[in-house]
Amino acid sequence: MPVRDVLRYPHPVLKRVARELHPGGADAAETLRVAADLRDTMHAHPGCVGLAAPQLDELVRLVAVDVSEHPKAASNHGELVLVNPVVAASEGGEVAREGCLSIPALTANVRRATWVRVEALAPDGEPAHVEAEGFEARCLLHEIDHLDGILFLDRVDSLATDVFRRQRYR
Repeated sequence: MPVRDVLRYPHPVLKRVARELHPGGADAAETLRVAADLRDTMHAHPGCVGLAAPQLDELVRLVAVDVSEHPKAASNHGELVLVNPVVAASEGGEVAREGCLSIPALTANVRRATWVRVEALAPDGEPAHVEAEGFEARCLLHEIDHLDGILFLDRVDSLATDVFRRQRYR
């Protein structure tokens, strides 16, 4: 599948709510196509640990996360591709720096849960769930936010003190 262009803020699609998919039925081909594009595009950007379908101009509820190469990953489930993910439970809270391919010039301090349980479907339509902590939990929450038109800048406490120009993109 092709590596796709990643939409950049202020593209209006990034602020819209994505629709659910039916991967085992009517949306099977679309689900597999978008899932493959997400994986290929994510892996084409060094240091990228997650991507959501709206970032590829696809308004569907599909995310990919892979923290397996990241040194901050306390939990690591390898490459995850989740359809219609929902945060079923979360605990804790921690402020840490986040960035995003859709806002490449900035990073920000964002408070996120430190543990999550996410219920979803696999691209083939089978039920899937993941329990993640630390950095992997943060990445899942960041990507799921994209499905609801929420960007990491929407989650900062203070635009004056918690947003920073990116020094370099890893």
